[in-house]
Amino acid sequence: MQLHTSSQRFRSERAPPPQFPLEDAACAHANGHALDEREIETLMLNLDASLRVYQRAHFFSWTQGLLQGLIPHEVLICALRSGDASAMRADSFSMVAPQQEIFGEAFLQDTSGALGLVKVWQDGGFRPLIRDAARGAFARGQFAQELERVGATQFLAHGTHDADGLARGFYAFLCAAGTLGPRHAYLARLVTPFLHDAWVRAEVNGRVHCSDGPGPGETPKVTLREQEILRWVSLGKSNYEIGTILDISPLTVKNHVQKILRKLDVVNRAQAVGKALELRILRS
Repeated sequence: MQLHTSSQRFRSERAPPPQFPLEDAACAHANGHALDEREIETLMLNLDASLRVYQRAHFFSWTQGLLQGLIPHEVLICALRSGDASAMRADSFSMVAPQQEIFGEAFLQDTSGALGLVKVWQDGGFRPLIRDAARGAFARGQFAQELERVGATQFLAHGTHDADGLARGFYAFLCAAGTLGPRHAYLARLVTPFLHDAWVRAEVNGRVHCSDGPGPGETPKVTLREQEILRWVSLGKSNYEIGTILDISPLTVKNHVQKILRKLDVVNRAQAVGKALELRILRS
């Protein structure tokens, strides 16, 4: 995929305040309203979880699990600059599509749409974009069709760039129309650098899938989702409270807890937390 110069400039609907160069509603909103306690806690958990991503399976578990509590999405597109200064490659992650890679492929195949989106982001001062995938550059293309098929017609896009202003990584969260707003765009600005670093590590280490069960003498392979639940268990949260925080059902939390108990070979939640601390699966 080739990035070319463009004279098109991104224009905000709202003029920036004179004291700050903030053209997007996300920054204006966030500067007027601080994150609440739950948002800060969820953000910190996500940043911490991102630092433990080294494989594709870890990345999938984090982005389709805990990260959903910050920026809900049906599909995540990850694009990285590859090789020369302008070529990029893309991949995609989803819990709602059996062939999740098709979204990344369609994103790059729709060259004009992908190029246009990246250039709007670059020319707009590298600020998050919230768009309708059924309109604009992607209208009537394969990418828009695939998104419509899973009901993900709105996207929030943001990325990282180098000192020359060229995109290093570009990420699009795709979801149902009306799901994402300015606050999510602000959160995207906070989490995207960590998202980029995690994805780069996963790419460098290859696409290695984690297994559920430990081999002889091995440390139990507790998934990122199970680590998230373990952390909340260690803080004394009930299955219902954990389910509310992670936006999953209490029954799903219970099933995860049961798997954790089996993997750690313990009989209750307190023993699970103790053994997880001992094995450094969970940090105090």
